[in-house]
Amino acid sequence: MYDQIKNNALFNMDETIAKDIFQDTTYPWEVLPKIQAFLQILGASLPAGEYEHPEENVWIAKSATIAATATIAGSCIIGKHTEVRPGAFIRGNAIVGENCVIGNSTELKNVLLFNNVQVPHYNYVGDSILGYKSHMGAGSITSNIKSDKTNITIRYAGDCIETGLRKMGAILGNYVEVGCNSVMNPGSIIGSNTNIYPLSMVRGYIPKGSIYKRQGEIVTKNMD
Repeated sequence: MYDQIKNNALFNMDETIAKDIFQDTTYPWEVLPKIQAFLQILGASLPAGEYEHPEENVWIAKSATIAATATIAGSCIIGKHTEVRPGAFIRGNAIVGENCVIGNSTELKNVLLFNNVQVPHYNYVGDSILGYKSHMGAGSITSNIKSDKTNITIRYAGDCIETGLRKMGAILGNYVEVGCNSVMNPGSIIGSNTNIYPLSMVRGYIPKGSIYKRQGEIVTKNMD
């Protein structure tokens, strides 16, 4: 049931240091409340020869590049060869994979980023999971709370699935491309290999291998 929004349909588990967090879960929203506790356990297990531990609950790969004007204000793991650029703000519970780019004025909060993710310009990513090689264009954000503050539900195949979460941003599968200045509304799930047009307002589930042009206009990509 709901096969296309299961973790194993969205993500390549070989492309994250945090694959064990997905044990005993089926859907991505089940992972979000586990990030804080899992990060602390995972961080403590990282080899001291490869990761610095500058303060409590912060682990940064020695091969990562952290700009002097970036702010790390909460618990996090920064993976190998990742670049955190000037003005970036990591404010807690962020597991960032290898070869990622966290760019100018980008803010992360309670997130899991797989390897090779890029959020390089003016992005807000909160209570979200971004799959392998996903990319968010300049100014695109995840909105993680509804205006009426009620729990997030997932729209999928005509059903409305309860998550039990008041805060949930977006779930991006592998190889998702989000165009500039787009908004992923709370509870959006984007299937792998999907492109989102710039200036889009996305809601609900977008099938894998799609091009999202606007609400109600979604076409299948030519994968040849």
